[in-house]
This record gives sequence, structure tokens and C-alpha cells, in this order.
Amino acid sequence: MARTGVRYEDVQRAIDTLMAKGEAPSVHKIRETLGTGSFTTISEHLREWRRLREENRDVPPPQGMPAELQELAEALWTQAQEAANQALAHYRQEADSRVGDARQQAAEADRRAEDAEQRETALSAHLTQIDQRLEQRTSELAQLRAEHEALLAQETRSRERCDELTRRLEAAEEDAKRREEAHRQALEEQAETHRERLTQEEERNESAEARLMGLLDQERQERQAAEKAHAGREQRLTRRLETTQEQQNALQTDLATARQALHEAEQARDSAEQRAAALRDQHEQLNARFEEQERRMAEQTEQWRERERHFEERLWASLEALREEWRTETAASPTKGDDAPDERGPA
Repeated sequence: MARTGVRYEDVQRAIDTLMAKGEAPSVHKIRETLGTGSFTTISEHLREWRRLREENRDVPPPQGMPAELQELAEALWTQAQEAANQALAHYRQEADSRVGDARQQAAEADRRAEDAEQRETALSAHLTQIDQRLEQRTSELAQLRAEHEALLAQETRSRERCDELTRRLEAAEEDAKRREEAHRQALEEQAETHRERLTQEEERNESAEARLMGLLDQERQERQAAEKAHAGREQRLTRRLETTQEQQNALQTDLATARQALHEAEQARDSAEQRAAALRDQHEQLNARFEEQERRMAEQTEQWRERERHFEERLWASLEALREEWRTETAASPTKGDDAPDERGPA
């Protein structure tokens, strides 16, 4: 069915313009003259115009023509019309068949284009999902890296604290050793003093010996109390050191876990990038195949147009040959007199 874009009157005016220029009307030339319209609509209007023209050619010739000439003209015109109708029917059938094939090919190309477009849309959606997942993984990776840096900073602070505690423990041990050495020296000096005094007082009386023994017991008790305090302080420092070492081990375990998660995230990102690259290659291949199909369809359309132009030119050449033959036979008839037919010939 003809579309409403181009009317029959528009096509008729374009044909009149081409005929005035001495050119044979064709679908391609009519479309070039109009500047718009589909080839199918123009072709249907052109067939309608030719049909009406052929019907107008069947109008009887004017009165006054001799019967023999009229019969000869009618016979020639009938033969020419039958030959033209047969050729036209053959070419029409061939053209309709090619047009049907071209339409089927165009429909198949459209279907393939729609399939390609749907696949492209699906691939685009899949690529979008992959990009979103990649962005999510990148964000998670950045978060893991931040946590990793925080753990490293925490580990650094823990190490610094552990070093500080170690230094304090070493200083405490050194202080304890110095105090112990000073206390031992003081005890030795005091013991030496007491021994000297004991030696001096030994000869004096027994009460001085008892007093000296009391002083020795007091010094022994003081020494035991100092050693007990030192042992308690050393135990507290040892427990604090063990707690610090446990915290450091826990931090190292968390750091190893974070590194493993970071490694897995990097592997997932590399895998996603590889899949995205493969999808992009498939998308480029589909675009190349789609462009090749469009180029082939354009070539087939151009070939069909060229064949249609060639068919119209042959048809018009055949009609012109028939007209020339008719004019030759008319010129070879007896010299016209008063009853001679009109020079214009049949309408």
C-alpha cells in the first residue's frame, strides 16, 4: 500500500517535468526531482501513471482516416501494445520478484540489526554492571588499603610502645640491679661494721652480742623485704611485657588477614578487567559485522536501482522503436489528398 508521504499528483508533476526535459521518467529520477519519498511509493504511482496513459492510448483515432490505414494502425498498435505488455509484464514480474527478495533481505537485515542492537544493549548493561562491580571492588580495595595503613600505623605505635616498655623494663632492671648492688654493698659495709663492732664488743659483754644479733636480724628482714618488693615489681613488668607481646601478635594476625583480603580483591579486580576487555572485543566485532551488513544491503539496493533504470530505459527504447516503425509505415502510405489522415496520427 502506498504511503501518504508522496501523492500521485506530486509524482505526475515530476513526470511532466522530466518529459518536458526530454528524459524518460524513472523511479530514481522522480525521487531526485521530488527530493523525498520512498522508492516503493514512487514506483506504485509511476505504474498507475503508465496504466492510465495506456488506457488513454486506447482512445479511437479521429474520423476521416481511411479504413485500411486505420486497420493497419490498429493492428500495429495492438501488436506493439501486446509486445509492450508482455515485456512489461515480464519485467514487472522480474522486478516484483527482485523487489520481494530485496524486501525479504531488508527485513532479514532489520531483524539482524535488531538482534545486534539487543545484544549490544545486553552487553552494555552487562558492562555497566561490571563497571559498577569494579567501582565497588575499587572502593572496597581503597577501604582495605586505608584499614591496612591504619593497622600499619597501629602496629608502628604498638612497636614504639613495646620498645618504650622494653626500654623502661631494661631501665627498671638496671635500676634494680644498681639498688641491689648498692644495698648489697651497704649490707656488706654494715655487716663489716657490725663485725668490727662485734669484735670490739665481743670482749665487753654478752649483752652487746645479743644486741648485735638483733641488728643482724633486722638487716636480714629489711633485705628480704627489699628482695620481695623487687620480685613483685619484676613480675608486674613481666606480665605487662607479655600483654604487649600478645597485642603485637594479634595486630600481626590482623595485618596478615588484611593483606590476604587485599590480594583477593586485586585478583578479583584483574579478573573483572579481563572480562570487561573480552566483552569490549565482542562489542567491536558485532559493530563490524553490523556495518558490513549495512554496506552489503546498500550495495544490493544500488544494484536494484540500476537494474530498474536499465529496465525503464529498455522499455522506453522499445516504445520509441515502435513509434518510429509506425511513423515509417505511415510515411510510406499513398500521398495524402483532400481525404488524407491527420498528420498528427493516432492520439
